[in-house]
Amino acid sequence: MSTKHAPDAHTEEYLLPRTEALLAGTLALMTGLAHTPLCASHRELMATKVRANLAELAAQPHVSEALRTVLCRLSGQWGDDPAAAPAVSAWPTGPVQVH
Repeated sequence: MSTKHAPDAHTEEYLLPRTEALLAGTLALMTGLAHTPLCASHRELMATKVRANLAELAAQPHVSEALRTVLCRLSGQWGDDPAAAPAVSAWPTGPVQVH
């Protein structure tokens, strides 16, 4: 599948499949956290979004079990105690709206 992009070379806008778009957004958030000096409240909001995105990626039906395990572990490391994370079988299997 080819990746289409906006005609303007200065616009970082791509048409990606849902899972890839979610991964790209998560990586952008992680990069922002690593390279931008933000106030504590913004950092917590961004970290919360990273955690939610990692959990959503783990719930995607196209993700292998090995990657699902890694994503669940990473999601736990971005916030709450990993033991408190819901079991994968408890996560929705259909589309989930992510803001």
